[in-house]
Amino acid sequence: MTTLLLCPELFVRESGIQRTLRLYLKALCEPAEAGDAVRLVVLNDGNLPAAQLARYAGDKLTAHHACDRRKVAFVRAALRAAKGADRLVCGHIGQLPVAWLARRLRPRLDYFLVAHGIEVWRPYTWIERMALRRARRVLCVSDFTRREMQRRIVLADSHWAVVPNALDPGLAVAVANGTTAPAEPVILTVARLDAAEGYKGVDHLIAALPAIRETLPAARLRVIGTGDDLPRLKQLAGQLGVAAAVEFAGPVDDETLRKAYQTCRLFALPSRGEGFGIVFLEAMAQGRPCLGARAGAVPEIIDATAGVLVEYSDTAQIARQVVWALQQPWNAEQIKQRAAQFSYPIFARRLHEALAA
Repeated sequence: MTTLLLCPELFVRESGIQRTLRLYLKALCEPAEAGDAVRLVVLNDGNLPAAQLARYAGDKLTAHHACDRRKVAFVRAALRAAKGADRLVCGHIGQLPVAWLARRLRPRLDYFLVAHGIEVWRPYTWIERMALRRARRVLCVSDFTRREMQRRIVLADSHWAVVPNALDPGLAVAVANGTTAPAEPVILTVARLDAAEGYKGVDHLIAALPAIRETLPAARLRVIGTGDDLPRLKQLAGQLGVAAAVEFAGPVDDETLRKAYQTCRLFALPSRGEGFGIVFLEAMAQGRPCLGARAGAVPEIIDATAGVLVEYSDTAQIARQVVWALQQPWNAEQIKQRAAQFSYPIFARRLHEALAA
């Protein structure tokens, strides 16, 4: 079995989609049968660093190509790599027409789409609808994403599979050690700070901070991530008089991110556009409770043992619930157990079952 994986990007920047597709690559490169092979074509990466690639791909990866944002080069590389392939896994709906074209040229090729979240919660173009109907299966990262897609296109039940995302083994569930919550009331959020992704709700957290600090004067917000919305968010913190209590830490590596989760008291991301929400799992893996919006797929991840939900954009409620969560005696081991339900081995098994069904 030869599998071709198409990705918008893998390492050029950090987001949930990139982290998810790295695990798809890892799982596809771990088949049991001898003679299996994986090919990889990535649109936006200018190169695929050997050290990073080695974390997710073994000797089953027989060919890989980085197209440095050149769409024509991507199409050509994808069609070349599809020759002789048995199946194609398309990592983003934006590349689905390429998968459809590859099947037109090779009718026996089965292709699958990975449906993440907000990118598929919209009406589809005619070519996307045609390509969706010819896909072997749509692999949805959450039940919410499946339902949102089913509102927009009618496909047979056999076309749908829910394969929840997983923790990256590099940020695996911390061992049981009886760790207590940090003394300082640090609230952590991790997000890409682009204006186009304002739905993440980072500005709502900043807006809630003055009310939070009325009850908990030592409360601070740490923001990990970067993007073109950063100047506006810094300006907002200044206007609200909490600039000194908001740390914009920028992008960080995995080890620094792990330590940030370990040293926060609460992880918060009151977003309305999460097709899954891997960052919640990463925080829970370190025993930290989470605050999320009652929107998207977040309620499928955060249960009562692991955190609290709020209404999107309700800054007064966000403030109240942050204060409440910071004062609760959370059971870190129960939170880790919740995270373990989304482990990589479970993800890999579900993926291979969905591809084989």
